[in-house]
Amino acid sequence: MNAVNAVSHTPAHTPAHTPAPETTSGAGAGRPRIHSLDALRGFALCGILLVNIPQIVSLAAGPRPGELHPIREALDLLVQHRFFPIFSFLFGLSFVLFYESAAARGANARLLLLRRLLALGVLGGLHQLLHPGEALLPYALAGLVVLLPSTWLPRWAVLLAGLAATVAGLILASGGMALIPGLFLLGAATARYGIPDTLQDRGRQLTLLLAITAPTAVAATIWQHRTWLEPIAMKSAAVAGLLAAIAYVCGFLLLLQSPLGRPLKAVFSPLGRMALTNYVGGTLVVVAAAPLLGLSDSMRWAGALALAAGTLTAQAVFSHWWLARHRYGPLEWAWRRVTWWHWSKESRARGSRAHRS
Repeated sequence: MNAVNAVSHTPAHTPAHTPAPETTSGAGAGRPRIHSLDALRGFALCGILLVNIPQIVSLAAGPRPGELHPIREALDLLVQHRFFPIFSFLFGLSFVLFYESAAARGANARLLLLRRLLALGVLGGLHQLLHPGEALLPYALAGLVVLLPSTWLPRWAVLLAGLAATVAGLILASGGMALIPGLFLLGAATARYGIPDTLQDRGRQLTLLLAITAPTAVAATIWQHRTWLEPIAMKSAAVAGLLAAIAYVCGFLLLLQSPLGRPLKAVFSPLGRMALTNYVGGTLVVVAAAPLLGLSDSMRWAGALALAAGTLTAQAVFSHWWLARHRYGPLEWAWRRVTWWHWSKESRARGSRAHRS
């Protein structure tokens, strides 16, 4: 999936400032790039691949019905349902950031967004052929139905609609894809309230939210573990996953503000800036490597973890190398060109200008 950059409505405020270490300004109209969001997107991409590999290769859950392989159980409690919400939230947030950048250029932002979502839907439809259940096509459809109309709403209405839709997705549909609309809107509202531009100033708020959600997520995960064979299993997993996702986001953003921030950004930001390329590319690698490693319809969970680690390491190295030479990843460049309907070779070169969303 991809919190791959999308977009929404012009904010009703102007942020007090944009911290220099957090952003990169560019020439001309447009907003600065927020590196913490790139790193967070790259972090989420790692968890998404860990979840996607077993689905793509149809790994057996356990040796017998009612039993789980230890690695599968660990993934269920620590990864499954935890990173998909982050990705979805970031997609809605990026939707607004793209809108603001386009509006600042005087472009017809809604038309650009429509073209952007339609292009994502086409790519998602093709991706479904290799990975049924992938996220790009549902993201494109939800973007058309939920995010694009939200650009006509005030930000308070987007926030309330996001909260209501997320709660409804948990109660009525036990999470999963049903959370996409609500998380999209919550991400969009977060951007429209200007929160991404002031992340460096929100350490206390992040710490407080982490202090609340971390123990709550642990308790919910214990509940998930105890109910995994009961009818309520999907609901408990969705609740635990959403709480853990919030705790993961807070903890990771706080780490980015610590002395570990620079090395973490060096590793995760390139992954996040090329999230679309890496998401689709990860599927291609898994489909090609699975027969060679004998993963398909097997119970080789250790091999799946090794494949994930190798793939992510290669993608991190490749993303760093590529972005040192180009402004955008390969699929990001193509997506941008379709969005703006402008195919110039110059736009692909990195040059001296900054990278914007």
